Amino acid sequence: MALSHDPLWPRAGGWPPIDTTADAVLLGVPVWRTSLSPTGAHATPAAIREALPRYGTALMGPPAVDLNDALRIADAGDVPDPDGDAGEAEVIARVRDLSPVADLVIALGGDNSLTYPVALGARATGLITFDAHFDLRDGISNGTPVRRLVEDAPAASDLETSRIDPRRIVQIGIADFTNSVAYARRAADWGIRVITLDELRRRGVADVVAEALEIAGSGAGARVHLDIDVDVCDRSVAPGCPASVPGGLAAWELRALARGVASDARVVSADIAEVDATADAPDGRTVRLAALCVLELLAGLHARR
Repeated sequence: MALSHDPLWPRAGGWPPIDTTADAVLLGVPVWRTSLSPTGAHATPAAIREALPRYGTALMGPPAVDLNDALRIADAGDVPDPDGDAGEAEVIARVRDLSPVADLVIALGGDNSLTYPVALGARATGLITFDAHFDLRDGISNGTPVRRLVEDAPAASDLETSRIDPRRIVQIGIADFTNSVAYARRAADWGIRVITLDELRRRGVADVVAEALEIAGSGAGARVHLDIDVDVCDRSVAPGCPASVPGGLAAWELRALARGVASDARVVSADIAEVDATADAPDGRTVRLAALCVLELLAGLHARR
């Protein structure tokens, strides 16, 4: 459906290619081949870009602010074939090139396997996940990125590319009936801070965000990566996520979490994962939520100013 045009109502999206520097830059990472469930997640970066113009760029404040005026936003296109060893290496290299010239790199997935190369490319020292699942499985899949960042990340001569200390990992939204006791024990044994869905709702978004940033952002020169796995949401708002379940986060909760975490300058990268645009509801509600997460990340970035 064609969108109306109003010169006094700018729309989101359609941002130019990155030139020299930017406040924020999008990068499509359409991984999908190692997904544990059938997925068309490789179609999602394009779908998010298509959905963005449905929304404006105005923050109501007060005072009202247009993000297109307040921020330099760019789009670096897609990594064309990001799966496999060569694809992961390309993602790491692309993010490594973008990180020095942008305050925030936003990776559009794709399944959750993108978290591993994006966090490595951003030289993350801490990790925050919004996810119903631990992602601590063995092997290589969309269920393994957190474990891989702890165990498999290449140990390098400089600390910026070393493994993430699990004591600087916070997992928010872990839910009953979506995990195993074995992986819960692994998280506990490693010292990962797990904030369950029930704890999040008991304490509230602001309190949880503050604790997460304190843990993941600890240490001199901290660099935090944020993983937004949209299947943390209730299935009514995220039917395009293969693993979303009834009773998950409301859309407003995910949006508030994203803006809150992105408001901290230690957050240098983020990814949006596990949306299958080919399996969405007819109204595209899951992809639209993912697009709104992009805008919430930008709103958080603006809040740093």
